Amino acid sequence: MPTEFISLTFPNASTEINPIPGAGIDPAYLVRYARTLDDYDFNYTLVPYDSSSYDPFTIGATIAAATKNLKIIIALRPNTLYPTVAAKALATLDQISSGRAVVHLIAGGSDAEQAKEGDFLPKDQRYARLEEYIRILRRAWQSSEPFDWDGTFYQFKQFSNRVRPVNGTGIPISVGGSSEEAYRIGGALADIFGLWGEPLKETKEQIDRIYQAAARAGRPNSDRPRIWVTFRPIIAETDELAWQKAYHTLDVLKANQARVLGGGSQASDSKAQVRAPTPQNVGSQRLLEIASRGDVHDRALWYPTVTATNARGASTALVGSPQTISDSILDYIDLGAELISIRGYDNLDDAIDYGRYVLPKVRSALQKRKDKGVNSA
Repeated sequence: MPTEFISLTFPNASTEINPIPGAGIDPAYLVRYARTLDDYDFNYTLVPYDSSSYDPFTIGATIAAATKNLKIIIALRPNTLYPTVAAKALATLDQISSGRAVVHLIAGGSDAEQAKEGDFLPKDQRYARLEEYIRILRRAWQSSEPFDWDGTFYQFKQFSNRVRPVNGTGIPISVGGSSEEAYRIGGALADIFGLWGEPLKETKEQIDRIYQAAARAGRPNSDRPRIWVTFRPIIAETDELAWQKAYHTLDVLKANQARVLGGGSQASDSKAQVRAPTPQNVGSQRLLEIASRGDVHDRALWYPTVTATNARGASTALVGSPQTISDSILDYIDLGAELISIRGYDNLDDAIDYGRYVLPKVRSALQKRKDKGVNSA
């Protein structure tokens, strides 16, 4: 399948480098951002989930109404919506969007975050629940007859679903993570597997483990999960200007992080680092461990943004000119990544820059390879 591009959805103009305290949904901004992605031929947008933030389904429906081609990835935690309800909600969005719905299922990497919405299962059981959830979703989308379910986490009788995905069989399911359970479940059941940006060596190792899990589950190579890798590119006209921009971005991120951890005061960086809690999820722990080995990895992968934010979510940067960023992305495509998620720190302007200067370069390079008969991994 062709390489495709993803960007995160933003409901307002607040950014990590210029936060707007208490900002609500700005409908005009949300629509403008989504249409920008559509106009610049991004393939997907991820609508994120947080225990204290907006409903992704409502945001997703708004995006569907405002765009023509952009696929909408709904981030969903199984503890927040019963699987039969989720199956109908996702199929409804799929119909509204003419077949553009995707779901990214999140087992939950933080006990504290899960507890905010009443979920007290330990992490291993959250992954077991995720596996059961996926199987129910698929059954609900495919079964033409009412069915019962008597599982560990869900039980129901004679559920009948009249809300079908547009293709009649299902909606793409994405899973992410860096734990053995994530590899096992994603390898066995997911259509897409999401990874955060790590150096090429570590990324290749993770891809291999996902593919091995798929093989153990009996999936042929033609049915392995598609690999999705996420970066935060910092782009400028030249490499030199991009690095100047990167260090300025880093200074602002550090100041904002210190302010948050200091309760609004100008706390020192050292105090901020001491007070930042150690992340519970394996993905963030991996990023911090790699960051401890050095700032720059491979062609342009930059890790100080990881330490500045305590590896809060996808936080690894690619730094450079459009050519350097494009070449770096191609390195990951050569490893087997088919979906590349890129979002910056100046959300709308960065999306426009990527659409103008990065996506065309990557696609042109891939087309030239195709014309010459050269394939990526």
